[in-house]
Amino acid sequence: MPFSLLPKYQFRRLTQLTPEFLSGIGVELLMMDFDNTIVPYTTSTPTAEMEDWLKTMLASQVKICVVSNSKKGRVRTFCSHYGIDCITHAKKPFPKGIRQCLKQYGLPASRCALVGDQIFTDTLGANGCGVRSILVEAIDNHNIWLKLRHVLELPFIFLARKRRISQ
Repeated sequence: MPFSLLPKYQFRRLTQLTPEFLSGIGVELLMMDFDNTIVPYTTSTPTAEMEDWLKTMLASQVKICVVSNSKKGRVRTFCSHYGIDCITHAKKPFPKGIRQCLKQYGLPASRCALVGDQIFTDTLGANGCGVRSILVEAIDNHNIWLKLRHVLELPFIFLARKRRISQ
């Protein structure tokens, strides 16, 4: 698959993605990053808006699965509480976790999307596996390293927006 750091779609928040939008672009499975996409790194408690969104997604025809690089038990605990499948130790941007998810659901990459807050892991990993990439803004860049990473991602964010406008 091609090497690309440009997300196919961009949204401010995960909660802006709807089952209707995803179905409309042919997505049957939405893989989701965990930290700073669903909840901040500093908590495992979602906002009321995120909790409502999760319930809406779980009730829809679009399947959801958390695909996280995290090795912490909080991801599994969260997913178990909400009845969401999860794959941890995914090693994004490498294909390990994404391919594991595709195999688990028996779906081709063309019917799937991966949403996350990082270009260098989530977007690159999705694009490399032929999965549609969706970039959302990080919930909370709470330390200097996250802020610096975001600065490094800005050119790709702007290029992707410009590409989208000119299509």
